[in-house]
Amino acid sequence: MTNHTPGRNCLIVAVLLLAALFGACKPSGEESSSHPPVVVFKHSKLFGDPRPLAQLLAEFERANPGVRVRAETLPAASDAQHQYYATNLAAGAADFDVFALDVIWVAEFARAGWLRDLSHLLPAAEREAFFRGPIEAVTWEGRAFALPWFMDAGVLYYRKDLLDKNHLAPPRTWDELLHAARTVTRTESGVHGFVWQGKQYEGLVCNALEYLWSHGGEVLRNGQVVLDSAANRAALTFMRELLTSGVTPEFVTTLTEEPAREIFGRGAALFLRNWPYAWRLFEQQGSAVRGKVGVSALPHFIGGKSAATLGGWQLGVNRHSRNPQAAERLAQYLTSPAAQKVLALAYGYNPPRRALYEDPELLAAQPFFAELRAVYERARPRPVTPQYVRLSQVLQAEFSGAVAGLKSPSQALIDAQRQAEAILR
Repeated sequence: MTNHTPGRNCLIVAVLLLAALFGACKPSGEESSSHPPVVVFKHSKLFGDPRPLAQLLAEFERANPGVRVRAETLPAASDAQHQYYATNLAAGAADFDVFALDVIWVAEFARAGWLRDLSHLLPAAEREAFFRGPIEAVTWEGRAFALPWFMDAGVLYYRKDLLDKNHLAPPRTWDELLHAARTVTRTESGVHGFVWQGKQYEGLVCNALEYLWSHGGEVLRNGQVVLDSAANRAALTFMRELLTSGVTPEFVTTLTEEPAREIFGRGAALFLRNWPYAWRLFEQQGSAVRGKVGVSALPHFIGGKSAATLGGWQLGVNRHSRNPQAAERLAQYLTSPAAQKVLALAYGYNPPRRALYEDPELLAAQPFFAELRAVYERARPRPVTPQYVRLSQVLQAEFSGAVAGLKSPSQALIDAQRQAEAILR
């Protein structure tokens, strides 16, 4: 990814300010050893210049004399990271202290006893500073086991030039999206109506939940499985009808994020559901759709509300850490407003703190942030359960069967209900 040159000077200023916020208050017993503690920070590879993060870590060291930080990267694939953490943490590994968790892992790792309770770092006022979805995602049985680091949520991209040409507004409901797609594709050759992530994988679950939620449906309610409901049947039926009506091409069942983005990015689709990262790529030099793309909250069904599936990463502290106080300070430092601003400017990471979406320097560097706040206010985590990985496997298979027409939406939900109840029993 290209680096953000706007706001480069404020990167330096923001990093320097952090030293005053996270000064060297040495807890007794931890840093009195003749061997200065080394806090190991595990995270996935950053796409961009590594220097802003390195500078943040160097400032933390200067503000905490005697503490050293060693950053170590893991493969970009989420599944590979999950396997690494689960294998090592189950064995009681203490060779890393702070680590980045996918939004769907916190409950699983907390119940397994692998995470330190960080509730004391999130008093009420601090919780209110974050969007609600990320706080829900890090909370298990009333306690916080991680700190929100950066976030994502599903959004709708649209060709504003084609909508304007046909005197159409960005759709607020799914019916309006259908009408716009049919209107435009009648006259624009080589343009699909709506592309999204329909392959059998986690991305399909993220997409499907947005239809279910925007129709008033749920997966879990008060701890009970409620998949087999009229609202969910109607939502899943609508997803299948997107394909049978021709608004969405049949090959959507092979699409993940990048192939879907590439179709829209070469001008071959009117609408796209994807994550915020795609905006920067659409607006870069040489893009076929540069200056032609709008973004909005996802549509909803009549009587429902727009909903977006929460994505993103959190910072947890290894329960077996040999330097727990220093590790907690590092996690708190990296999730502070100033650090999140640095990461947003350097890498385009979307901060989970509300106030940063009103920051003039951030808005100047990333005007797209102004559109994201309303989306992030409605972002919802996937079902927060220690069994989410197993539950997702069921949802992926059953949603895929319904979308591809291999079974009826009704049967898919009946089967998903039965299997989910067995998993969560």
